[in-house]
Amino acid sequence: MGSHQHELEQLLLPPQQERTKEVSAFSNSSVWSKLTFSWVDPLFRIGRNQLLELADVPLVPESETAEMATELLEESLWKQKTNAFSLPNAIFCTMRKSLLGNAFLALANTIASYIGPLLITSFVDFLSRKSDATGYRYGVILAVIFFLAKCIESLTQRQWYFGAARIGLKVRAATISLAYKKSLDLKLVDSRQGSGKIINLINVDAEKLGDFFLHIHGIWLFPLQVFFALVILYINLGLAPAFAAFFSTVLVVICNTPLAKRQKSLNSKIMEAKDSRIKATLETLKNIRVLKLHSWESNFMCKLLNLREIEKSWLSKYLYTCSAVAFLFWASPTLVSVVTFGVCIWVKTPLTSGTALSALATFRILQEPIYNLPELISVIAQTRVSVSRVQNFIRDENLMTLSQQHKKGHTQYGSAHSIATDKHKRFSARSQSRPSDIAIDVDLGEYSCGTSDPNSQKSTIRINTQFKIKKGSKIAVCGPVGSGKSSLICSILGEIPRISGKEIKVFGTKAYVPQTAWIQTGTVRDNVLFGKDMDTAFYEEVIEACALSKDLEMWVGGDMCVVGERGITLSGGQKQRIQLARAIYSDADVYFLDDPFSAVDAHTCSHLFKASNLTSLFYPPNKSCLLEMLSGKTVVFITHQLEFLGLSDLVLVMKDGNVVQSGRFEDLVKDVDGELARQMNARQKSLTHVNNFSASQAEHEKKLSPCSVLQYNIPEKTTSNEDKMGARGRVHWHIYSSFVTAAYGGALVPIILLCQILFQGLQMGSSYWIAWATEEEGRVGKTQLLGYFVLLSGASCLFILGRTIFLSTIAIETAQQLFMNMIRAVFRAPLSFFDFTPSSRVLSRFSWLLNYLFNVPVSSSCVLLMQCSTDQSTVDTDIPYRLAGLVFALIQLLSIVLLMCHVAWQVFLIFIVVIAISLMYQAYYITSARELARMVGSQKAPILHHFSETTAGAPTIRCFNQKDRFYKKLLNLVNDYSRVSFHNTATMEWLSLRINFLFNVAFLVVLVILVSLPRSAIEPSLSGLVATYGLNMNVLQAWVIWNLCNVENKMISVERILEYAKIPSEAPLVIEERRPDPQWPSEGSIQFVNLHVRYSPALRMVLERITCTIPAKMKVGVVGRTGSGKSTLIQALFRVVEPADGNILIDGIDICRIGLDDLRSRLSIIPQDPTLFQGTVKANLDPLEQHSDQEIWKVVNKCHGLADIVKQDPRVLDAPVAEDGGNWSVGQRQLICLARVLLQRRRILVLDEATASVDTATDNLIQKTIREETSGCTVITVAHRIPTVIDNDLVLVLDQGKVIEYDSPIELLKDSSTAFSKLVNEFLLISNKSDQTSQ
Repeated sequence: MGSHQHELEQLLLPPQQERTKEVSAFSNSSVWSKLTFSWVDPLFRIGRNQLLELADVPLVPESETAEMATELLEESLWKQKTNAFSLPNAIFCTMRKSLLGNAFLALANTIASYIGPLLITSFVDFLSRKSDATGYRYGVILAVIFFLAKCIESLTQRQWYFGAARIGLKVRAATISLAYKKSLDLKLVDSRQGSGKIINLINVDAEKLGDFFLHIHGIWLFPLQVFFALVILYINLGLAPAFAAFFSTVLVVICNTPLAKRQKSLNSKIMEAKDSRIKATLETLKNIRVLKLHSWESNFMCKLLNLREIEKSWLSKYLYTCSAVAFLFWASPTLVSVVTFGVCIWVKTPLTSGTALSALATFRILQEPIYNLPELISVIAQTRVSVSRVQNFIRDENLMTLSQQHKKGHTQYGSAHSIATDKHKRFSARSQSRPSDIAIDVDLGEYSCGTSDPNSQKSTIRINTQFKIKKGSKIAVCGPVGSGKSSLICSILGEIPRISGKEIKVFGTKAYVPQTAWIQTGTVRDNVLFGKDMDTAFYEEVIEACALSKDLEMWVGGDMCVVGERGITLSGGQKQRIQLARAIYSDADVYFLDDPFSAVDAHTCSHLFKASNLTSLFYPPNKSCLLEMLSGKTVVFITHQLEFLGLSDLVLVMKDGNVVQSGRFEDLVKDVDGELARQMNARQKSLTHVNNFSASQAEHEKKLSPCSVLQYNIPEKTTSNEDKMGARGRVHWHIYSSFVTAAYGGALVPIILLCQILFQGLQMGSSYWIAWATEEEGRVGKTQLLGYFVLLSGASCLFILGRTIFLSTIAIETAQQLFMNMIRAVFRAPLSFFDFTPSSRVLSRFSWLLNYLFNVPVSSSCVLLMQCSTDQSTVDTDIPYRLAGLVFALIQLLSIVLLMCHVAWQVFLIFIVVIAISLMYQAYYITSARELARMVGSQKAPILHHFSETTAGAPTIRCFNQKDRFYKKLLNLVNDYSRVSFHNTATMEWLSLRINFLFNVAFLVVLVILVSLPRSAIEPSLSGLVATYGLNMNVLQAWVIWNLCNVENKMISVERILEYAKIPSEAPLVIEERRPDPQWPSEGSIQFVNLHVRYSPALRMVLERITCTIPAKMKVGVVGRTGSGKSTLIQALFRVVEPADGNILIDGIDICRIGLDDLRSRLSIIPQDPTLFQGTVKANLDPLEQHSDQEIWKVVNKCHGLADIVKQDPRVLDAPVAEDGGNWSVGQRQLICLARVLLQRRRILVLDEATASVDTATDNLIQKTIREETSGCTVITVAHRIPTVIDNDLVLVLDQGKVIEYDSPIELLKDSSTAFSKLVNEFLLISNKSDQTSQ
């Protein structure tokens, strides 16, 4: 549990914490320190002594902060004309100075890299004719020039890459901030289009824009590099060979072009398939509780695996295409050199060892830009798409907003230091325009939240009556399911677009309690305070008024306990009461309450409303209950509990999107033909039913001993410092071995290594051949010279082709194996795992897997998903290729070292020293770099989580006027992410620079040794070969060390994936030797025998000594206040929580001895939170496609009102259902869930507040339908509405985890001292008092 708690705490949004590092180390460093990256030394010293934490990482420079970057970009956007809005122009205008400086470094690096090939000819010629001391001095000068050129190349490359990363960091921060601003302003109609678009913008497109600056200079460097290469070839070989090299280079580029196009096409197919799979995965994980309770998880996993197979087929084609590109990359120097040398022989250009080796060195340098050109084109194309997406998102209505902000001095979303001042200005302006006695001014109007789909475009709300609501008034809104009650409040709040009429004006501050509770991941206190300062006395009053005191007593840590993502660890009633507390504590002027009492049990309702004094509900002498604290406030509340209508000053009755009745309650009920009268008649029928039971109380009284109060811990609120899921320290070797052997047991690995060794040997052999053969004119014939060179080079190309194909095969199989292992483990994980692990973190494992295992991106249009999209570049480095690249570079480096040692054995001693020092640097670096790499991932998750929470709660945030606070939190989160990314990049450059210098020194020593050796001691051609390959030595060694470090950093992702693959699973789905009869349960009797349940061995029992029998085909109601154990009892029945002791028998079979699938597939449940899947109505009613349309319609017609709702759309059963059922009201969702269960026709049915969000009339008809359709079934009903359980055969009353009463309602009502009698009396008292008030 502790590990899950730790992961939740990483996603909290606490107030700005005091930073331990107040000043950026980079900003205060000297020029030399910046050049050598010595300014990161203090961070390394900390990392050597302890594991780095975020507080140990210094801040980024002021210029890299999100505030500064966003302000500069906004200023550039504002300066543009409205009709010329261009995000790219604004970015380049903002970053032009940094880009110019970076361009200078790129140019200097390119020039320095070509000095070596240019001087190779002179160096080899010198070795061929050296004889005296004067020549020795010339050779040393050449060696020093080589050394200085390599040092300049290393230094400029490190500063170039670091500068590009800094630019990308600023662009990324500014883009994320702008996208977040827009997301805060998204109205209900926009957010229903899919919140995943926003997540893609920040995690996909913003990253793409930032990464683009690593490639931007390649656009103009490629032609320059080709030009430099041609100049060198012209100097050494003449005009004809230079042109031959040029045209062969063009040929290679042309050959690359169709492969690049195919890559792009296949990448689009991959992205489409990936979108579908990740989207389905996200929805499945979000609704995993429902899937497990219905035993659907295996079917849904099969659907995901089918989608994965489609994705894998495209992925295989893509990776094998990449193999062809890689082959072309390695073969291109061979092709160009063969053509060039062939032309030299044809035109009789004299070839010497020096010119030949210089040409080969030039071809190798030219190899990279040739290979990168298609990649560069792909990056540009994908970046254009990303820019377009971001620009289209932020330009809508934002350009004028930006202009207004600059004119007003950033009055909204200003810089961090101006937020408080701006907030005060807006409040003052609002207060001045507010009339003295009017709170809400409602005018005639029409509001629509339809989409662009012509089948669903329709007016949602029509307000046909103009009225003004005075300050302090209480307005009640009622109506049947789907009548538009919630939409009316959203229209008043401005969340639904107005298509005609005047704007509704709300004066004063607002507070909003939505019907679907919005709870932040964080502590209960944070959710209640919601950014306001703590007023202890008032806070305690609010907690008491909202009936949260007893809940806080049960939770470990009280109000500081952490609630799960979306409040998943809370009951429905607890979530609504926390929402109420948040609204009350805000001390707003106008309150909008969207049916918050439907999830509240009768005991709590009695506490909230103080039934003994209900007539003074809103006008009391003290503040001892919820609405008493709102006595002087304006309140608009939606309710299905009609007993509260009489306490309002105005009642609005909704039907079919219209306000069909409005007036005082006592006037409206006199209209016997009105909609309210119909609702009241249904309520009265229900009330009479309860009264009849209550009136049957006899003189017989059933005496019960009083219950002792027992406190128990709720396991979800436990805390621990242990973090098993977040491993720290070095990645263990078994992680590497597991990864390497995942595909075919590692059988292909030796073959790949052999191919690489043979390739490297043949490459060096061909180079030596051309150098040796041209050392003396006439040593070999021209045909023999070119023939052997082609043979050796061609053979090396064949081995490299085999290597690339085998590597792609391993990559595909490795990814598939890891994916399959993880998805199976996640789907088999117990529900407690999902209760504590945010879906964004689970999905990020899938995204990390695909991001690092392939050089293709991960994409999804879903929320809470760390993903990549169609805009992600295919150049992202992946783990198989990183590992392979590390090994291949190591083989190349060792072959060069062996070659040098063969020429001069003294070199071996030098390299021992160099490698020893390099390993010391690497060991010094890796302890800090490893934790920084982990923090980069961990600091990205809170940004995504903050975005997703903001999108879900945007109406609440806007209503509470909290946009500035949430924006400031976003800036802090982005700055935290930026600083770890900034220092992570800096540490890499720190290491690379030092290792480069070490090997540059080694290269200098080698050259000096070659110069000092006598002419007879070594062949000049062999010495030239050493110098030629030595030019790449610093690049190879840096690649080895850099990859060695980065592989470990990236293997952290594999480590996490393997951890998820080892999640402890639930009990087996099927136990073959204990499978029940196919008709089980035939009767449906349930026996609880001395049942004890607890969530952890370290915690107390949640249920104790539960012993009772639910007879077959009986209807049993389960009641009790929040925390009494009702939900735990249901969870135990479905084995969500395994019993600690005792048994549960169904038809005499112990459910703990059979498989979970055999158990859950024979039970039905409608959970408290109605769950719909994105798709169609039919897919939600029959997810497994087991029933015909006729059977589905038969059930739909039995669910009152559902058939009419479905038929409103011409597509009927094929009508769309949005993400999370967002286009259906909560009541409508409950009707669909009811129809879904009735369609299953199982012997045992559990209803957990199944009709909490429907009106009384609909509830009466639904209960009648349930009674008729489940006459032969055992029904367990958990309900807060007394009429729902009053006519059950038996009532089970729980308190503090124990059964305190269990009998028929009639028998329990005979004794006025029973808890059930008190519950019924409280309900009747509230109802009767409200009736008296209305009369």
